[in-house]
Amino acid sequence: MNLKLAALRRLAAECGFELAGATPVGPLPEAAFFEHWVESGLAGEMSYLTDHRARLRLDPRHLLPSARSVISVGKLYNGPEPYSTEFTESERGWISRYAWGEDYHRIVRRGLKRLAASLQREIAHVFEWRACVDTAPLLERAWARRAGLGWIGKNSCLINEPRGSWFFLGELLVSLETESAEAPADRCGSCTRCIDACPTAAIVPTGLDAGPAGVGSAPAYTVDSRLCISYFTIELRGPVPKALREGMGSHLFGCDICQDVCPWNQGAPLTPEPAFAPREIAPRLENMAQLTAEEFRSLFGGSPVTRARYSGFLRNVAVAMGNQRLEKYRAPLDRLACSPDPLVREHALWALERLEENVTEGGRGSEAALRDRGALKPQGEGSQ
Repeated sequence: MNLKLAALRRLAAECGFELAGATPVGPLPEAAFFEHWVESGLAGEMSYLTDHRARLRLDPRHLLPSARSVISVGKLYNGPEPYSTEFTESERGWISRYAWGEDYHRIVRRGLKRLAASLQREIAHVFEWRACVDTAPLLERAWARRAGLGWIGKNSCLINEPRGSWFFLGELLVSLETESAEAPADRCGSCTRCIDACPTAAIVPTGLDAGPAGVGSAPAYTVDSRLCISYFTIELRGPVPKALREGMGSHLFGCDICQDVCPWNQGAPLTPEPAFAPREIAPRLENMAQLTAEEFRSLFGGSPVTRARYSGFLRNVAVAMGNQRLEKYRAPLDRLACSPDPLVREHALWALERLEENVTEGGRGSEAALRDRGALKPQGEGSQ
């Protein structure tokens, strides 16, 4: 049974997906570069990318032994609100565009299950399938590229012409043969806007040649997670390195800058999905600093923001306040500096030191002022 692309795309659209394509299961040239990326330490502390699951990502048949094809879909999440690069309210913190609404995992997975049922009815043929969102060990962007959804940009995002990169990806592994889509050519050309705009210089050259003489299908650029704002506001469980805190700006959860500046996202279409409507795109820092753990869960429950955890979110709030250097943040930072959580306490103390840098010359230095408030951390606490 050979599933035609036209039928697949029609059914996928009926299930709420703007992009759809398919490709046979087989060796992925990108697998070699993924292994190199992990071995080079660029995954940071994301153990789910480096443990036994790393091997599973190399072949979908580890997830569905009968898989013959990968169906890849994309669901828009872009909204009409301004990009982070256009946002000017300094007393607010930025939450990444993808996390504004409900958790996408549930919505994309529900759509994939609907698509599987629609395919069963369409072809009147029983087949095995497995729905995967980004929690499954699968190189989803590589499969999406092979399935014709777009190319991989220098910022490591999948970019579609003409729709841009504001997409959630999902996959159906199926025991069907499908008509294959053609992988599009890379249309980034000589553009370096994402590289130039990254505040922490996280988009780095790989220094590798693609093809048989190099490491698989090696890209010219990749993301070093250890320098990425999204990584250390979401995935990092410990302290943000001091050298990178200023580059965080007012980001509380994730970062959109490399997508905001991408030419392919200028005039990008908007999602019709009501579940992705924002709760609040840029909450006031003062309000966030006052959240209790229960209030954090109530405010962000059912959204991706909970992945940062309460202590990680307050850590990010403290850094954002320190970067704003507003005197009005002294009181909330003093409260955070008394937190029983050493992670929150350390970053609040750093932020208070930033406020002290605004004290005029001749006034007391930051260390003396912090000692007077009883806010200095014990010797040995903190990060380099």
